[in-house]
Amino acid sequence: MAVVGAGQAGLSAAYHLRREALVPDRDFVVLDHAPRAGGAWQFRWPSLTYGRVHGMHALPGMELSGADAGRPSAEVVGGYFARYEEAFGLRVHRPVHVAAVREGEGGRLRVETSEGVYSARALINATGTWDRPFWPRYPGQETFRGRQLHTAQYAGPEEFAGLRVVVVGGGASGTQHLLEIAEVAEETTWVTRREPVWREGPFGEAEGRAAVALVEERVRRGLPPRSVVSVTGLPLDGALREARERGVLDRLPVFDRITPDGVAWDSGRVMEADVILWATGFRAALDHLAPLRLREPGGGIRMDGTRAVRDGRVQLVGYGPSASTVGANRAGRAAVREVLDVLGGARAAA
Repeated sequence: MAVVGAGQAGLSAAYHLRREALVPDRDFVVLDHAPRAGGAWQFRWPSLTYGRVHGMHALPGMELSGADAGRPSAEVVGGYFARYEEAFGLRVHRPVHVAAVREGEGGRLRVETSEGVYSARALINATGTWDRPFWPRYPGQETFRGRQLHTAQYAGPEEFAGLRVVVVGGGASGTQHLLEIAEVAEETTWVTRREPVWREGPFGEAEGRAAVALVEERVRRGLPPRSVVSVTGLPLDGALREARERGVLDRLPVFDRITPDGVAWDSGRVMEADVILWATGFRAALDHLAPLRLREPGGGIRMDGTRAVRDGRVQLVGYGPSASTVGANRAGRAAVREVLDVLGGARAAA
């Protein structure tokens, strides 16, 4: 049995393998590409303090308590994940790159990695999205003389002091970057493909279930998942409300092309820029599963719960409707139960 990825979803699955399924250490292995504990959290920019995180649900069996809201979220959550692995004896192999998962011998999966080959009766894939930042392509992009970077490379607002910055993207990262950069930049411009949807008031359990259901329907049909945030809208908190009143969040539709000196629209509008920051999200990191041919014609992997419909030996957690911290926790537990069902209750051996 192999678990690929040791972020929220992977650790949740490993916990339930130990605690609920009573699978011994020798019967499963956890492989993680990252250099240390913390999942994607360890790569968050330093100015994203723990107190500014929209939501972080504790891993099963161990609360995250007493965290300093002023510390970088990468340090807080990274340290918590490390303590969690130690507390439950989850001996994660890292850094390990999983190159491919393909059909093996005797009905097993052949998991080819940088530390050797594993033979597994089932696989829980929890690789998330951080390793696949999405870079849109626009005419003239290669001619731009300024700097282009993605959210995955963002280290904080200081490097944008005195510059003209175009922030592309209507999600939470885009607005967070924009608010920070606007404090130091000469000028900021916010562009999005769609008009942002602001959410005011409480967001309860019923609203959360409805949002997750929309994402779940897409993966059930074999379409690429949209993020849960994309269907919930942006929470209009105090900082965002103030920024909107100051004009920082005045939004323009996305440009039609990129010029050597900035961006341009077919309407004739042009804007000079020193930096284009692509806050355009991520895609699921699933290239290693390509040999199993799990994708549907629509481009996604059709799912029944956490199970890949085309191959019941493969469970996907942290994918589609479970791509939130609370969703990842639940999916980890569900995937373990599904694995035991698929294997007829037998213990999986790695």
